[in-house]
Amino acid sequence: MTQPGPSHTERVMWLRLARTRGLGAIGFARAIAHYGNAADAIDDLPARARSAGRRVLDIPSPETVEAEMEQIERVGARLITGLDPDYPALLAAIPGPPPTLIVRGNLSLLDRPACAMVGARNASAVGLRFARELANGLGREDIVVVSGLARGIDGAAHSGALESGTIAVLAGGIDHIYPPEHGELHARLGEDGLLLSEVPLGQSPTARDFPRRNRLISGLALGTLVVEAALRSGSLITARYAAEQGREVMAVPGSPLDPRARGSNQLLRDGAHLIESVDDVLDILSKARRPEPPGHGLEDLPAMSLPDLFDDEEAGLSTDEGLSNTSALSPLERLRALLSPAPVSGDELARAADLPIGEVQAMLMEMEMSGEIATLPDGLVQRRRQS
Repeated sequence: MTQPGPSHTERVMWLRLARTRGLGAIGFARAIAHYGNAADAIDDLPARARSAGRRVLDIPSPETVEAEMEQIERVGARLITGLDPDYPALLAAIPGPPPTLIVRGNLSLLDRPACAMVGARNASAVGLRFARELANGLGREDIVVVSGLARGIDGAAHSGALESGTIAVLAGGIDHIYPPEHGELHARLGEDGLLLSEVPLGQSPTARDFPRRNRLISGLALGTLVVEAALRSGSLITARYAAEQGREVMAVPGSPLDPRARGSNQLLRDGAHLIESVDDVLDILSKARRPEPPGHGLEDLPAMSLPDLFDDEEAGLSTDEGLSNTSALSPLERLRALLSPAPVSGDELARAADLPIGEVQAMLMEMEMSGEIATLPDGLVQRRRQS
C-alpha cells in the first residue's frame, strides 16, 4: 500500500523552515529532531533566539512559500520534501539531507540504482571519451549516471547516458543554465533525464554552493567514480563526501605526467577502487552496501542547542571548483587544454574542442614543429613531457 504524503499545510510549514535564512540542512535536521515537526519549530525558535541574544530569525511567510510552490508548478517542476514517501532513499540516509528538492524530468530515475561520475572541467580528450564510454556502458546495464552538469567530465558523462537515464544535480536553481554552453544538454535533461536542486528557482550559484551540491551527487549514488581530477578540485570533495556517507569511491588511473590525474591517482593510493572498464564499476556497485533510510538522517545527530542550528555547513566551505569561464579560451588554448601524455587522434580532438578538423590539423602541425607535441606512427598525437 502506498504511504500517504503530507498535507498541504505540512508542506508549507516544512518549506518555511527549510527556507529560513542561515539555518542550513544540518540545522534544519536538528530542529526537526528536537521539535518533531516544522510547525512547532517555527512557533518556538524565534522566542528562543531572542532570549539567547541571537539574531532575529528570517522565517518566510506562508504567502511567500505558497508563491514559490505555485512557481514550481508553473515551470513543470515538482517540490519533494523530506515528508514525501518518494524522497530518494539513499539521499535520506546521509547526515542532514536537503529538506527539500526541486526536480524536473523523469522522476522514475530516482528509483533506479545510480553511480556518480565526476572529474576535471579542463579534461583531456581521452578523459572525455572514456567518461562517455563508461556512462553509456553503465546505462546499458540500467545504472543511472549522476553528475553536476559542469564542463568537462560531467558534461561527457551526461551525454553518454542521455538515452538510458542521467540525473544532473545543480548548484543553482534548476532553471539556471550553467555553464551557458550546456543549454541544449540542460534542455534534454529536463525532458529525458532529471534536473535536481535543493535551492529555489531563479537562484544563481555562488562558489560556496558547489560543495553543497557535491554532497548530493554522492548522496544519490551507491558509489562515486572520479575520471580525472587535480589535487585541489571539487571532484575530490565529492569523493570525500562519498566516503563519509559510506558509499564506494572509485577512480580511473591516469598518467603521472598529467596534473589532471594527480588527484585521482591520490585517491587510488588512499584506497579507492581502480577502474579500467564498465565491468569494474558494475562489480563494485553489485557489492555496495545499500543503507537503510534512517528517517531522513536525523537519528545520529546530537541533541540540539540553539547555536548548533546556525553554526553548521555555512562555515568552512572552500574549494577552487568555482565559476571559472573556460569558454572564452582561444581555439589554440582549447586544443592545448585537451592534450595530455595519452595518445589521441585529431578527430577526437576536433570533436572535443568543437572545431573543424582542418583547423585542428593545422594547429597540430604548428605544435609539432615547435616541439610541443609528438606525432606517433599511427597518426595519434600526445603532449611531450616538459623537461
